[in-house]
Amino acid sequence: MKNIAVLGSTGSIGTQTLQVIEANPGRFRVEVLTANNQVELLAQQAVRFKPNMVVIANEEKYGQLKELLADEDIKVYAGSEAIAQVVESSIIDTVVTAMVGYSGLLPTIRAIKAGKTIALANKETLVVAGDLIHDLVTEYKVALLPVDSEHSAIFQCLTGEMNNPVEKILLTASGGPFRGKDYEFLKRVTPEQALKHPNWKMGAKVTIDSASMMNKGFEAIEAKWLFGLKPSQIEVLVHPQSIVHSMVQFTDGCIKAQLGVPDMRLPIQYALTYPDRIVSSFERVDFSRYSNLTFEKPDPVTFRNLGLAFEAMEKGGNIPCILNAANEIAVDAFLKEKVSFTRMPEIIEETISRVCFIQKPDLQDYIETDREGRKIAVDIIEK
Repeated sequence: MKNIAVLGSTGSIGTQTLQVIEANPGRFRVEVLTANNQVELLAQQAVRFKPNMVVIANEEKYGQLKELLADEDIKVYAGSEAIAQVVESSIIDTVVTAMVGYSGLLPTIRAIKAGKTIALANKETLVVAGDLIHDLVTEYKVALLPVDSEHSAIFQCLTGEMNNPVEKILLTASGGPFRGKDYEFLKRVTPEQALKHPNWKMGAKVTIDSASMMNKGFEAIEAKWLFGLKPSQIEVLVHPQSIVHSMVQFTDGCIKAQLGVPDMRLPIQYALTYPDRIVSSFERVDFSRYSNLTFEKPDPVTFRNLGLAFEAMEKGGNIPCILNAANEIAVDAFLKEKVSFTRMPEIIEETISRVCFIQKPDLQDYIETDREGRKIAVDIIEK
């Protein structure tokens, strides 16, 4: 029996994690649930799974959550610091970091220092502070297991390969709803159009990142830190069918691929049960329905965010942190129809040019960089 903390339990990854847990009652127990704003759903989950603790990040909703759980023997807390504290609890074995954006960084750091196994679904943690997280994982000797379907695929392809050298990895991307569209088309797209992903059901922020291909850029940076790669060893391929989740090419020329239906419960379950594979009722791949699996090069000129992410990875230091901060502000502005789809990379690029570069940042540098990057991005939007 593994005791699980689910950070971001009301989001897409969080709710699917709870589905996996519920399907395997003899293997997992939910000890902690956290959410940002969705207080009613969090309360419903708490009543259903009976965790030891729940936390709502938005402190204004503490009273509402407390009232909703008045009849339950569950500890109720609020605030970002409470989230960072509860992951240190001795009763927790594995922390699923399914929070969105920068907010996942500090709880992940605290969980690593507490010696917890990390099932990482918050890619921004490694985008913002990959070198710091890498050093902490090494120092505290914890397992960092990827939940993203692409990184889970790479992890699975590497399992059993011992120290066989990798030539490169091939990160697959669906291409999102605007695959093949040109810049003139992108200038006119609406948030409603951008939120219609062809293959995956995800939260709004991740879906917009997928449409702009920033999500794939983030995944490239994440892969660098997870698997000890150089940027030159990471290649992105657009694969619209989303059946091949990613591939590893070894130095002898052999390529291993991991395939499956587009269902996030598969990598979630693998991260929770690793190194075991357990029976599931998930849909299986029917190859008669996929007679053509196609691959194509992405367009980093039209989809500028992908190019910006690779440039940030090459420069290193605090540049990826700036990239993430500006992107979060730009995506929020696009969803609120304050800026156009094609304005987002312009905001990000200008923000990067205006924040001071730090070659070897520490945690405080990352915190200050994130704060400054957000402020400058807001200023750019409002000017």
